[in-house]
Amino acid sequence: MAQTQQLGQQIGPRVGPFVAVDPVVDRMRALRSTWHPADGVAVFNRVYLTVTEEIGHAIEAGAFTDRRAAATLDVRFAERYLAAVDAAATGRPAPACWRPLFHYRRHPGVRPLQFALAGINAHIGHDLALAVVDACRILECAPADLEDEFDRVGDVLVLLEERIREELMPGPDLLEVADPLTHLLGCWSLDRARDGAWLAARSLWQLRRLPDLAEEFTERLDRSVGLVGRMLLTPLTRP
Repeated sequence: MAQTQQLGQQIGPRVGPFVAVDPVVDRMRALRSTWHPADGVAVFNRVYLTVTEEIGHAIEAGAFTDRRAAATLDVRFAERYLAAVDAAATGRPAPACWRPLFHYRRHPGVRPLQFALAGINAHIGHDLALAVVDACRILECAPADLEDEFDRVGDVLVLLEERIREELMPGPDLLEVADPLTHLLGCWSLDRARDGAWLAARSLWQLRRLPDLAEEFTERLDRSVGLVGRMLLTPLTRP
């Protein structure tokens, strides 16, 4: 947890090149070198590292109108994943949305594509909403003020999901209709997850003065996203 707190302290305007996302990118690169490539969390980490690098390049290139807002949202988003990794590594309970991935990360009956999508589900379905609220508190703005940044980040994630399906889909051809993975993947949509995250962020922002209700909302969101993750990680018989 101390590592993620240190990352958070490095957000903000800087003199020279805009490198606000570099600390989280460096941390994910370090994690990549410590895990076996077949580890389920490592599969997601490779995917997410690519996303974060692309968003960082877009920020540096001026693709976002407000670079500080975009970097703040991106770093707070990444920190929630890194905090879950830290919790699991030290034996502390990770958020419910992440537990299926950590539990099944070495299961031989789960395919790489399932690991990647389960991580994306946890990160978008739960972490993204909370990251928006975190960023709003830091920047002293409302979620509506971050909608452009949220949409741009979401666009990158959609493109990445398409790439993931192409690279991790088993076999050179499209999945056969009879393959159980075909049906499993049809039960989840990144677009729906992103829409749900935006609604959850706006709801949590409205509940910020009702801490008990906000906590209950967050816990229920966490558990419900975790149930979807458990479904995505259903062990399948290998072809």
